[in-house]
Amino acid sequence: MCDATISADTQAVATPWSRSASTPDAARSALSGLRVLDLSGLAGQYCGKQFADLGADVILIEPVMGSPVRRDGPFVDDRAHIEFSLPFAYFNAGKRGMAIDLDRPEGQRILRQLADGADLIIETEKPGTMNDRGLDHAALSVRNPGLVMTSVTPFGQTGPYAKYEAEDIVALALGGLLYLGGYPDTSPIAAYGNQAYLAAAQFASVASMMALLSLNTGRERAGQHVDVSIQECVTMGLETAVQYYDLERTVRKRTSGQQIMAGAGVFDCADGQIYLMAGGIASTRFWENLVRWLIDEGVEASGQLLESGWASHDYLATPEAKAIFSELFAPFARKYTKAWLYQAGQSRRIPICPINTPRDIVTSRQLAYRNFFISQEHTPSGRNLIVPGAPYRLEATPWRQQRPAPRLGEHTSEILAALGYEPTTRAALLKSGVFN
Repeated sequence: MCDATISADTQAVATPWSRSASTPDAARSALSGLRVLDLSGLAGQYCGKQFADLGADVILIEPVMGSPVRRDGPFVDDRAHIEFSLPFAYFNAGKRGMAIDLDRPEGQRILRQLADGADLIIETEKPGTMNDRGLDHAALSVRNPGLVMTSVTPFGQTGPYAKYEAEDIVALALGGLLYLGGYPDTSPIAAYGNQAYLAAAQFASVASMMALLSLNTGRERAGQHVDVSIQECVTMGLETAVQYYDLERTVRKRTSGQQIMAGAGVFDCADGQIYLMAGGIASTRFWENLVRWLIDEGVEASGQLLESGWASHDYLATPEAKAIFSELFAPFARKYTKAWLYQAGQSRRIPICPINTPRDIVTSRQLAYRNFFISQEHTPSGRNLIVPGAPYRLEATPWRQQRPAPRLGEHTSEILAALGYEPTTRAALLKSGVFN
């Protein structure tokens, strides 16, 4: 075992946290001075990124062999390597990084020292793991009463499922959202991109920020443990499915590829698809506007859609109404592009929109105008990646990206030195495998 003990005097003055809060740019960051330890995997790293992007000093703590996210593709230039993972590069931009073995006493000692000065810890271990290491909130808050720890797990810290293993698709399924995804004649289809994990990370960000803000409202500076269940975060996204069953005992079904009712659904066009939502709201002018549009464009027999029967919500939901409308609108839509249909429909106050592909998103004039996509440095490849920026604007304390994602263990030695570890001690710890 390596002796990683440092003197009490050194501990009292040493700090691994960035002093950048004194710089002009840092002073304008919304979360400048906030100190975060991100111990998480895929379900939590976007949470840590959101704090880093707003100026918090975020230290990513990875296992010695690296975060599992480093092994998730796609990879830059299709090079399957731990430094070329696109998800890792995006979710961890703005953070410093160190790799330590938290199952070793020496690694646990290092984390305790880091936690002494931290405001927030984000972790995604199975419930009980941090407790077994002596690194749970109850243990760490003895030395740092104001510490907030956020745990993101598949089913939360308690309950019969608490220690079950689960990936993103399991959380989508048990949260109920997978059942609603896809087409009526297929098995359920999950949305691309670990949507359950991302939902949990965003709820974790909000809950963590609320816990941190509460430190400034109470008489005592007392932190707390934030328990986030990925399943529960998914269930929050079911829209009205739960209410349908509660009030009408109706189980909502998958409706993708079909008209929900006449005038509401997805339709093919010359260069893709559009979504129309004029049906079902016949008490407004949308339905009449739509029909007048079809009449003006010379769509034969479209005048029948103004007959009194089409004002009935119940009739619009019938197979007959949906078939008649499709026979009239579908051939018309197929003649024109998404852009033309969108502009023409908008000019007539008709709720219609293009279904954008990834290419459409990247080339969007609106997103370009707001500089939504940014250039992010990818140090290992020497390339600049085009990635999403922030979906919000803070006038006085703007979002900014501070640095590219760290290489494995890039800042470990630097941070240990700041904690007071001498070069010989760091060398011994490295040799024994405590850190990378």
